[in-house]
Amino acid sequence: MGVAGAEHARVEGEHADREEAVIRPPYDDWFPDAPIDGTYGYDLAGLRAVAPVPAPAGFADTWRRWRRESAAVAAQPELTPLGRSGAHDVFEVAFRTVDGLRLRGWFGMPAAGPARVGVVHSHGYGGRDAPDFSRVPADAAVIFPVARGLGALNIEVGAPSTSERHVLHGIDDPETYAIGRCAIDLWTAGDVLVEVAGDLPLYLVGESFGGGIGALAFPWDDRVIGATLVVPSFGQYDIRLRVPCAGSGEPLRRYVAAHPEAREVLRLFDASTAATFARVPVRVEAALWDANVPAPGQFAVANAIARAQDAGTGARLELEVLPAGHAEYPGMLRVVAAAAAATRAHIAASLETVATRY
Repeated sequence: MGVAGAEHARVEGEHADREEAVIRPPYDDWFPDAPIDGTYGYDLAGLRAVAPVPAPAGFADTWRRWRRESAAVAAQPELTPLGRSGAHDVFEVAFRTVDGLRLRGWFGMPAAGPARVGVVHSHGYGGRDAPDFSRVPADAAVIFPVARGLGALNIEVGAPSTSERHVLHGIDDPETYAIGRCAIDLWTAGDVLVEVAGDLPLYLVGESFGGGIGALAFPWDDRVIGATLVVPSFGQYDIRLRVPCAGSGEPLRRYVAAHPEAREVLRLFDASTAATFARVPVRVEAALWDANVPAPGQFAVANAIARAQDAGTGARLELEVLPAGHAEYPGMLRVVAAAAAATRAHIAASLETVATRY
């Protein structure tokens, strides 16, 4: 299961009670030039104990209002055929957002027959140059929305194109903050998928930036039957704003230090807070070492799902403990391939859960 003394473990069902032993990887050998200790001093037990940030007053009401406002806007999708990739016919898609932008992304339809599920597949802060179908079942319709402002399709559209500026854009007002707007755009992407492919159950996949905005978005969309969040960002700002990192959290940490009033705005955009409202099965891939997205923030999102599960909301945590995130390490290709297969299996299991429930 592991390489170079490192292991990754899956935690399912009664989440904390079935943890497998995870041997600490040789990080000094793997990342000798890393400017930051990507463990932040945590071992797995410490990470599993990181609590999500409690919801401020009005948190759920605000997100539900944003969902209603988003649902009321016609997305007006336009598709341009691009050819076939594997099991999918591929299109470029353009659609209208709740605040009037025209964003682009990619859309895939099963070539062999009708779709039985729709996947909304977000991306990291590096943007997306092309669709990646590795986590998408052959019988799924899929939309790959590119976030406002980001490449390759939406550079400087509605937000700056660099993560350093993007993460601060509109932060003076919760109604304009880019992170919230990007989460809302995922709902619109889901609207597009349903309009084009039919009334399908939806499943959300997001990595890093996409995992963070995915955690913010999915609890409020009743069409979503499950999610995979890979090394999710924007979790546990009480910790995130105290520690340095090599990712978008660093300019944000410095900004809030100079503008402490921004901390109150960020309370509406904590992925760990939103995840406590989960009502569906969620797979979280969280890393023990990550210099870009601090590990305690990632695990706070997973721990929030576990808390929702314990509360009987219908949430169910599947946790994959990764050796590292946002870095290459020995055996990584095997881990990534196994994780993609696990997401496809999680989509199938989420569909079965819905069928059993109803």
